[in-house]
Amino acid sequence: MYEGPVQNLIDELGKLPGIGPKSAQRIAFYLLQAEPEDIERLQNSLGEILGGVNYCEVCGTVSAEKRCQICSDPRRDLSLVCVVEEPRDIQAIERTKEYSGVYHVLGGSLDPINGIGPDQLRISQLLRRVAGSTPETQSTSGDDGGAPEPIEVAEVIIATDPNTTGEATASYLVRLLRDFPGLTISRLASGLPMGGDLEFADEITLGHALSGRRVLSKSAAG
Repeated sequence: MYEGPVQNLIDELGKLPGIGPKSAQRIAFYLLQAEPEDIERLQNSLGEILGGVNYCEVCGTVSAEKRCQICSDPRRDLSLVCVVEEPRDIQAIERTKEYSGVYHVLGGSLDPINGIGPDQLRISQLLRRVAGSTPETQSTSGDDGGAPEPIEVAEVIIATDPNTTGEATASYLVRLLRDFPGLTISRLASGLPMGGDLEFADEITLGHALSGRRVLSKSAAG
C-alpha cells in the first residue's frame, strides 16, 4: 500500500475493466514519470468525455460528427445492416475487411435480470430503419434536386455476442423482423465460441463467421 494521491490513483485505475492491481500500479508509476504535456493531454481527453460524447444519429456508435464515418461513406451498402451490441463490436468486424454494409448499435443486450428490456435498447430505431420511415434510410444523392430516394434494407445481420443474453436478443429480433416483406435475416455463422464476446474474436475467425452467416428468416417480397 502506498500513501496519498499515488494510492488513490492506483485504486481508481484498478476499477477499470481488464486492469488488475499490478497493472494499475505500473500505470500509476508510468504516469508519475510522464512528461507534463502527456498528462495534460490525458486530462483534456477525460474532460471531453465528462462534457459529453456524440453518437451517430444513424447507427448509434460513438462519433465526432452527427454521422459517423461509416454512415457517411457513399461506398457502403446501405441495404445491408449489421446489428451489434456495442460500438467496439464495429471495430472487430471492420478488421475482417469482409463487410461493406452499415451498422446498428443496440447499446447492449436483453437482460431482464438486470433490468434491461427492449425499451432500454435501440430496437425501435432498428425497426424504423428497416421500415424505411427515417431520413437515415434515404440516399442523399439525387440529380433532380428533389426528395431523396428511400434505401430499402434487404438484409439484417444479427451479430450479437454468442452468449445467453446475446442469443436471447437475436431470437427477439428475429420475431420482430421476420414479417417485413422481402427482408433476409441472418446470424453470424459458427466459428465464434459459445459464451464468448465478439470484441475478443480474432479477425480470421470473425471473417469466416461473417462470410458464412446463416439465414434465420427470409420473407417473401411484397
